[in-house]
Amino acid sequence: MCSPSTYAISCPEHARLESEFRESRDRMRNLLRLRQLTGFEERALADQVAMTIARLKEHIAAHGCERP
Repeated sequence: MCSPSTYAISCPEHARLESEFRESRDRMRNLLRLRQLTGFEERALADQVAMTIARLKEHIAAHGCERP
């Protein structure tokens, strides 16, 4: 039987969701460094990051493939 960390590494959906989260987070960080965002833009980016986190947590809860 695989350990949870091994399963997370081999779970393509988990890897995709982690990648999606990192991309959203990095996009927000980079835009904040480049210029002053409007309140609407900043909220939209924060919502996008929050949604990727929520999808990853839902996946972890459903499949138990969490990294230690």
